[in-house]
Amino acid sequence: MTQTADDQARAEREQADEDAIGELEAVIGEEPDIGPLADLATTTTTADHAGAPPHPDAKVNTRQRILDVALDLFTEQGYDGTSLRQIAERLSITKAAIYYYFESKEDILMALHMRLHEFGREALLIIGETPVTLELWEQLLNQILGQMMSQRKIFLMHERNQAVLEKLHREDHEAEHEDIQNQFRRVLNDAGVPLRDRVRMAASFGVVFSSLFLAGDAFESTTEEELGVMLREILHDVLAG
Repeated sequence: MTQTADDQARAEREQADEDAIGELEAVIGEEPDIGPLADLATTTTTADHAGAPPHPDAKVNTRQRILDVALDLFTEQGYDGTSLRQIAERLSITKAAIYYYFESKEDILMALHMRLHEFGREALLIIGETPVTLELWEQLLNQILGQMMSQRKIFLMHERNQAVLEKLHREDHEAEHEDIQNQFRRVLNDAGVPLRDRVRMAASFGVVFSSLFLAGDAFESTTEEELGVMLREILHDVLAG
């Protein structure tokens, strides 16, 4: 059967997109992963560059790089001021290649927002299995604080795109929000923990989250180390009374 000009052009575009994805995955595999979930990804081996199929985790790396670039652009120029084409250009791929990982720009924004749910996920598991004391609570909040400080740009992105983020309503997203809130409320409602301790725990939780969520870019010029030291001191003071 004779291939039409349209069919040939379509095949060439599809091949170009596949080549772009493969090239990006190879590049990502050669570099340290800079995403917040780096522990999920590994670098490719020399076998990848010898013609062997790319390591499956290369796709994880590529997806995280798309998110990292989007995070930079959404923070710098806003969600509405950023196009998928701009994200693709920074990664030297086609816009169609991004659709291999995300269905829309909104899906990218949601994936970035869901990074917030990673903060404290491990802490919640510990809380669910261990009696909570002020000492344990401080350890867990220090752990969460460390994770949050390393991802301060996420909070700036939220601050600068509040209107768009408020419009995001998905059942799975809302359900996860509710589950996290319920777990923390369960601890704060535990009558086995002295009331004074529970009040301190609630107040210390506010120290960690309000300092980054509500402050916006007020502390943007402060180094991660300096801000982290101050927040840990205040956290300890609140819990120690």
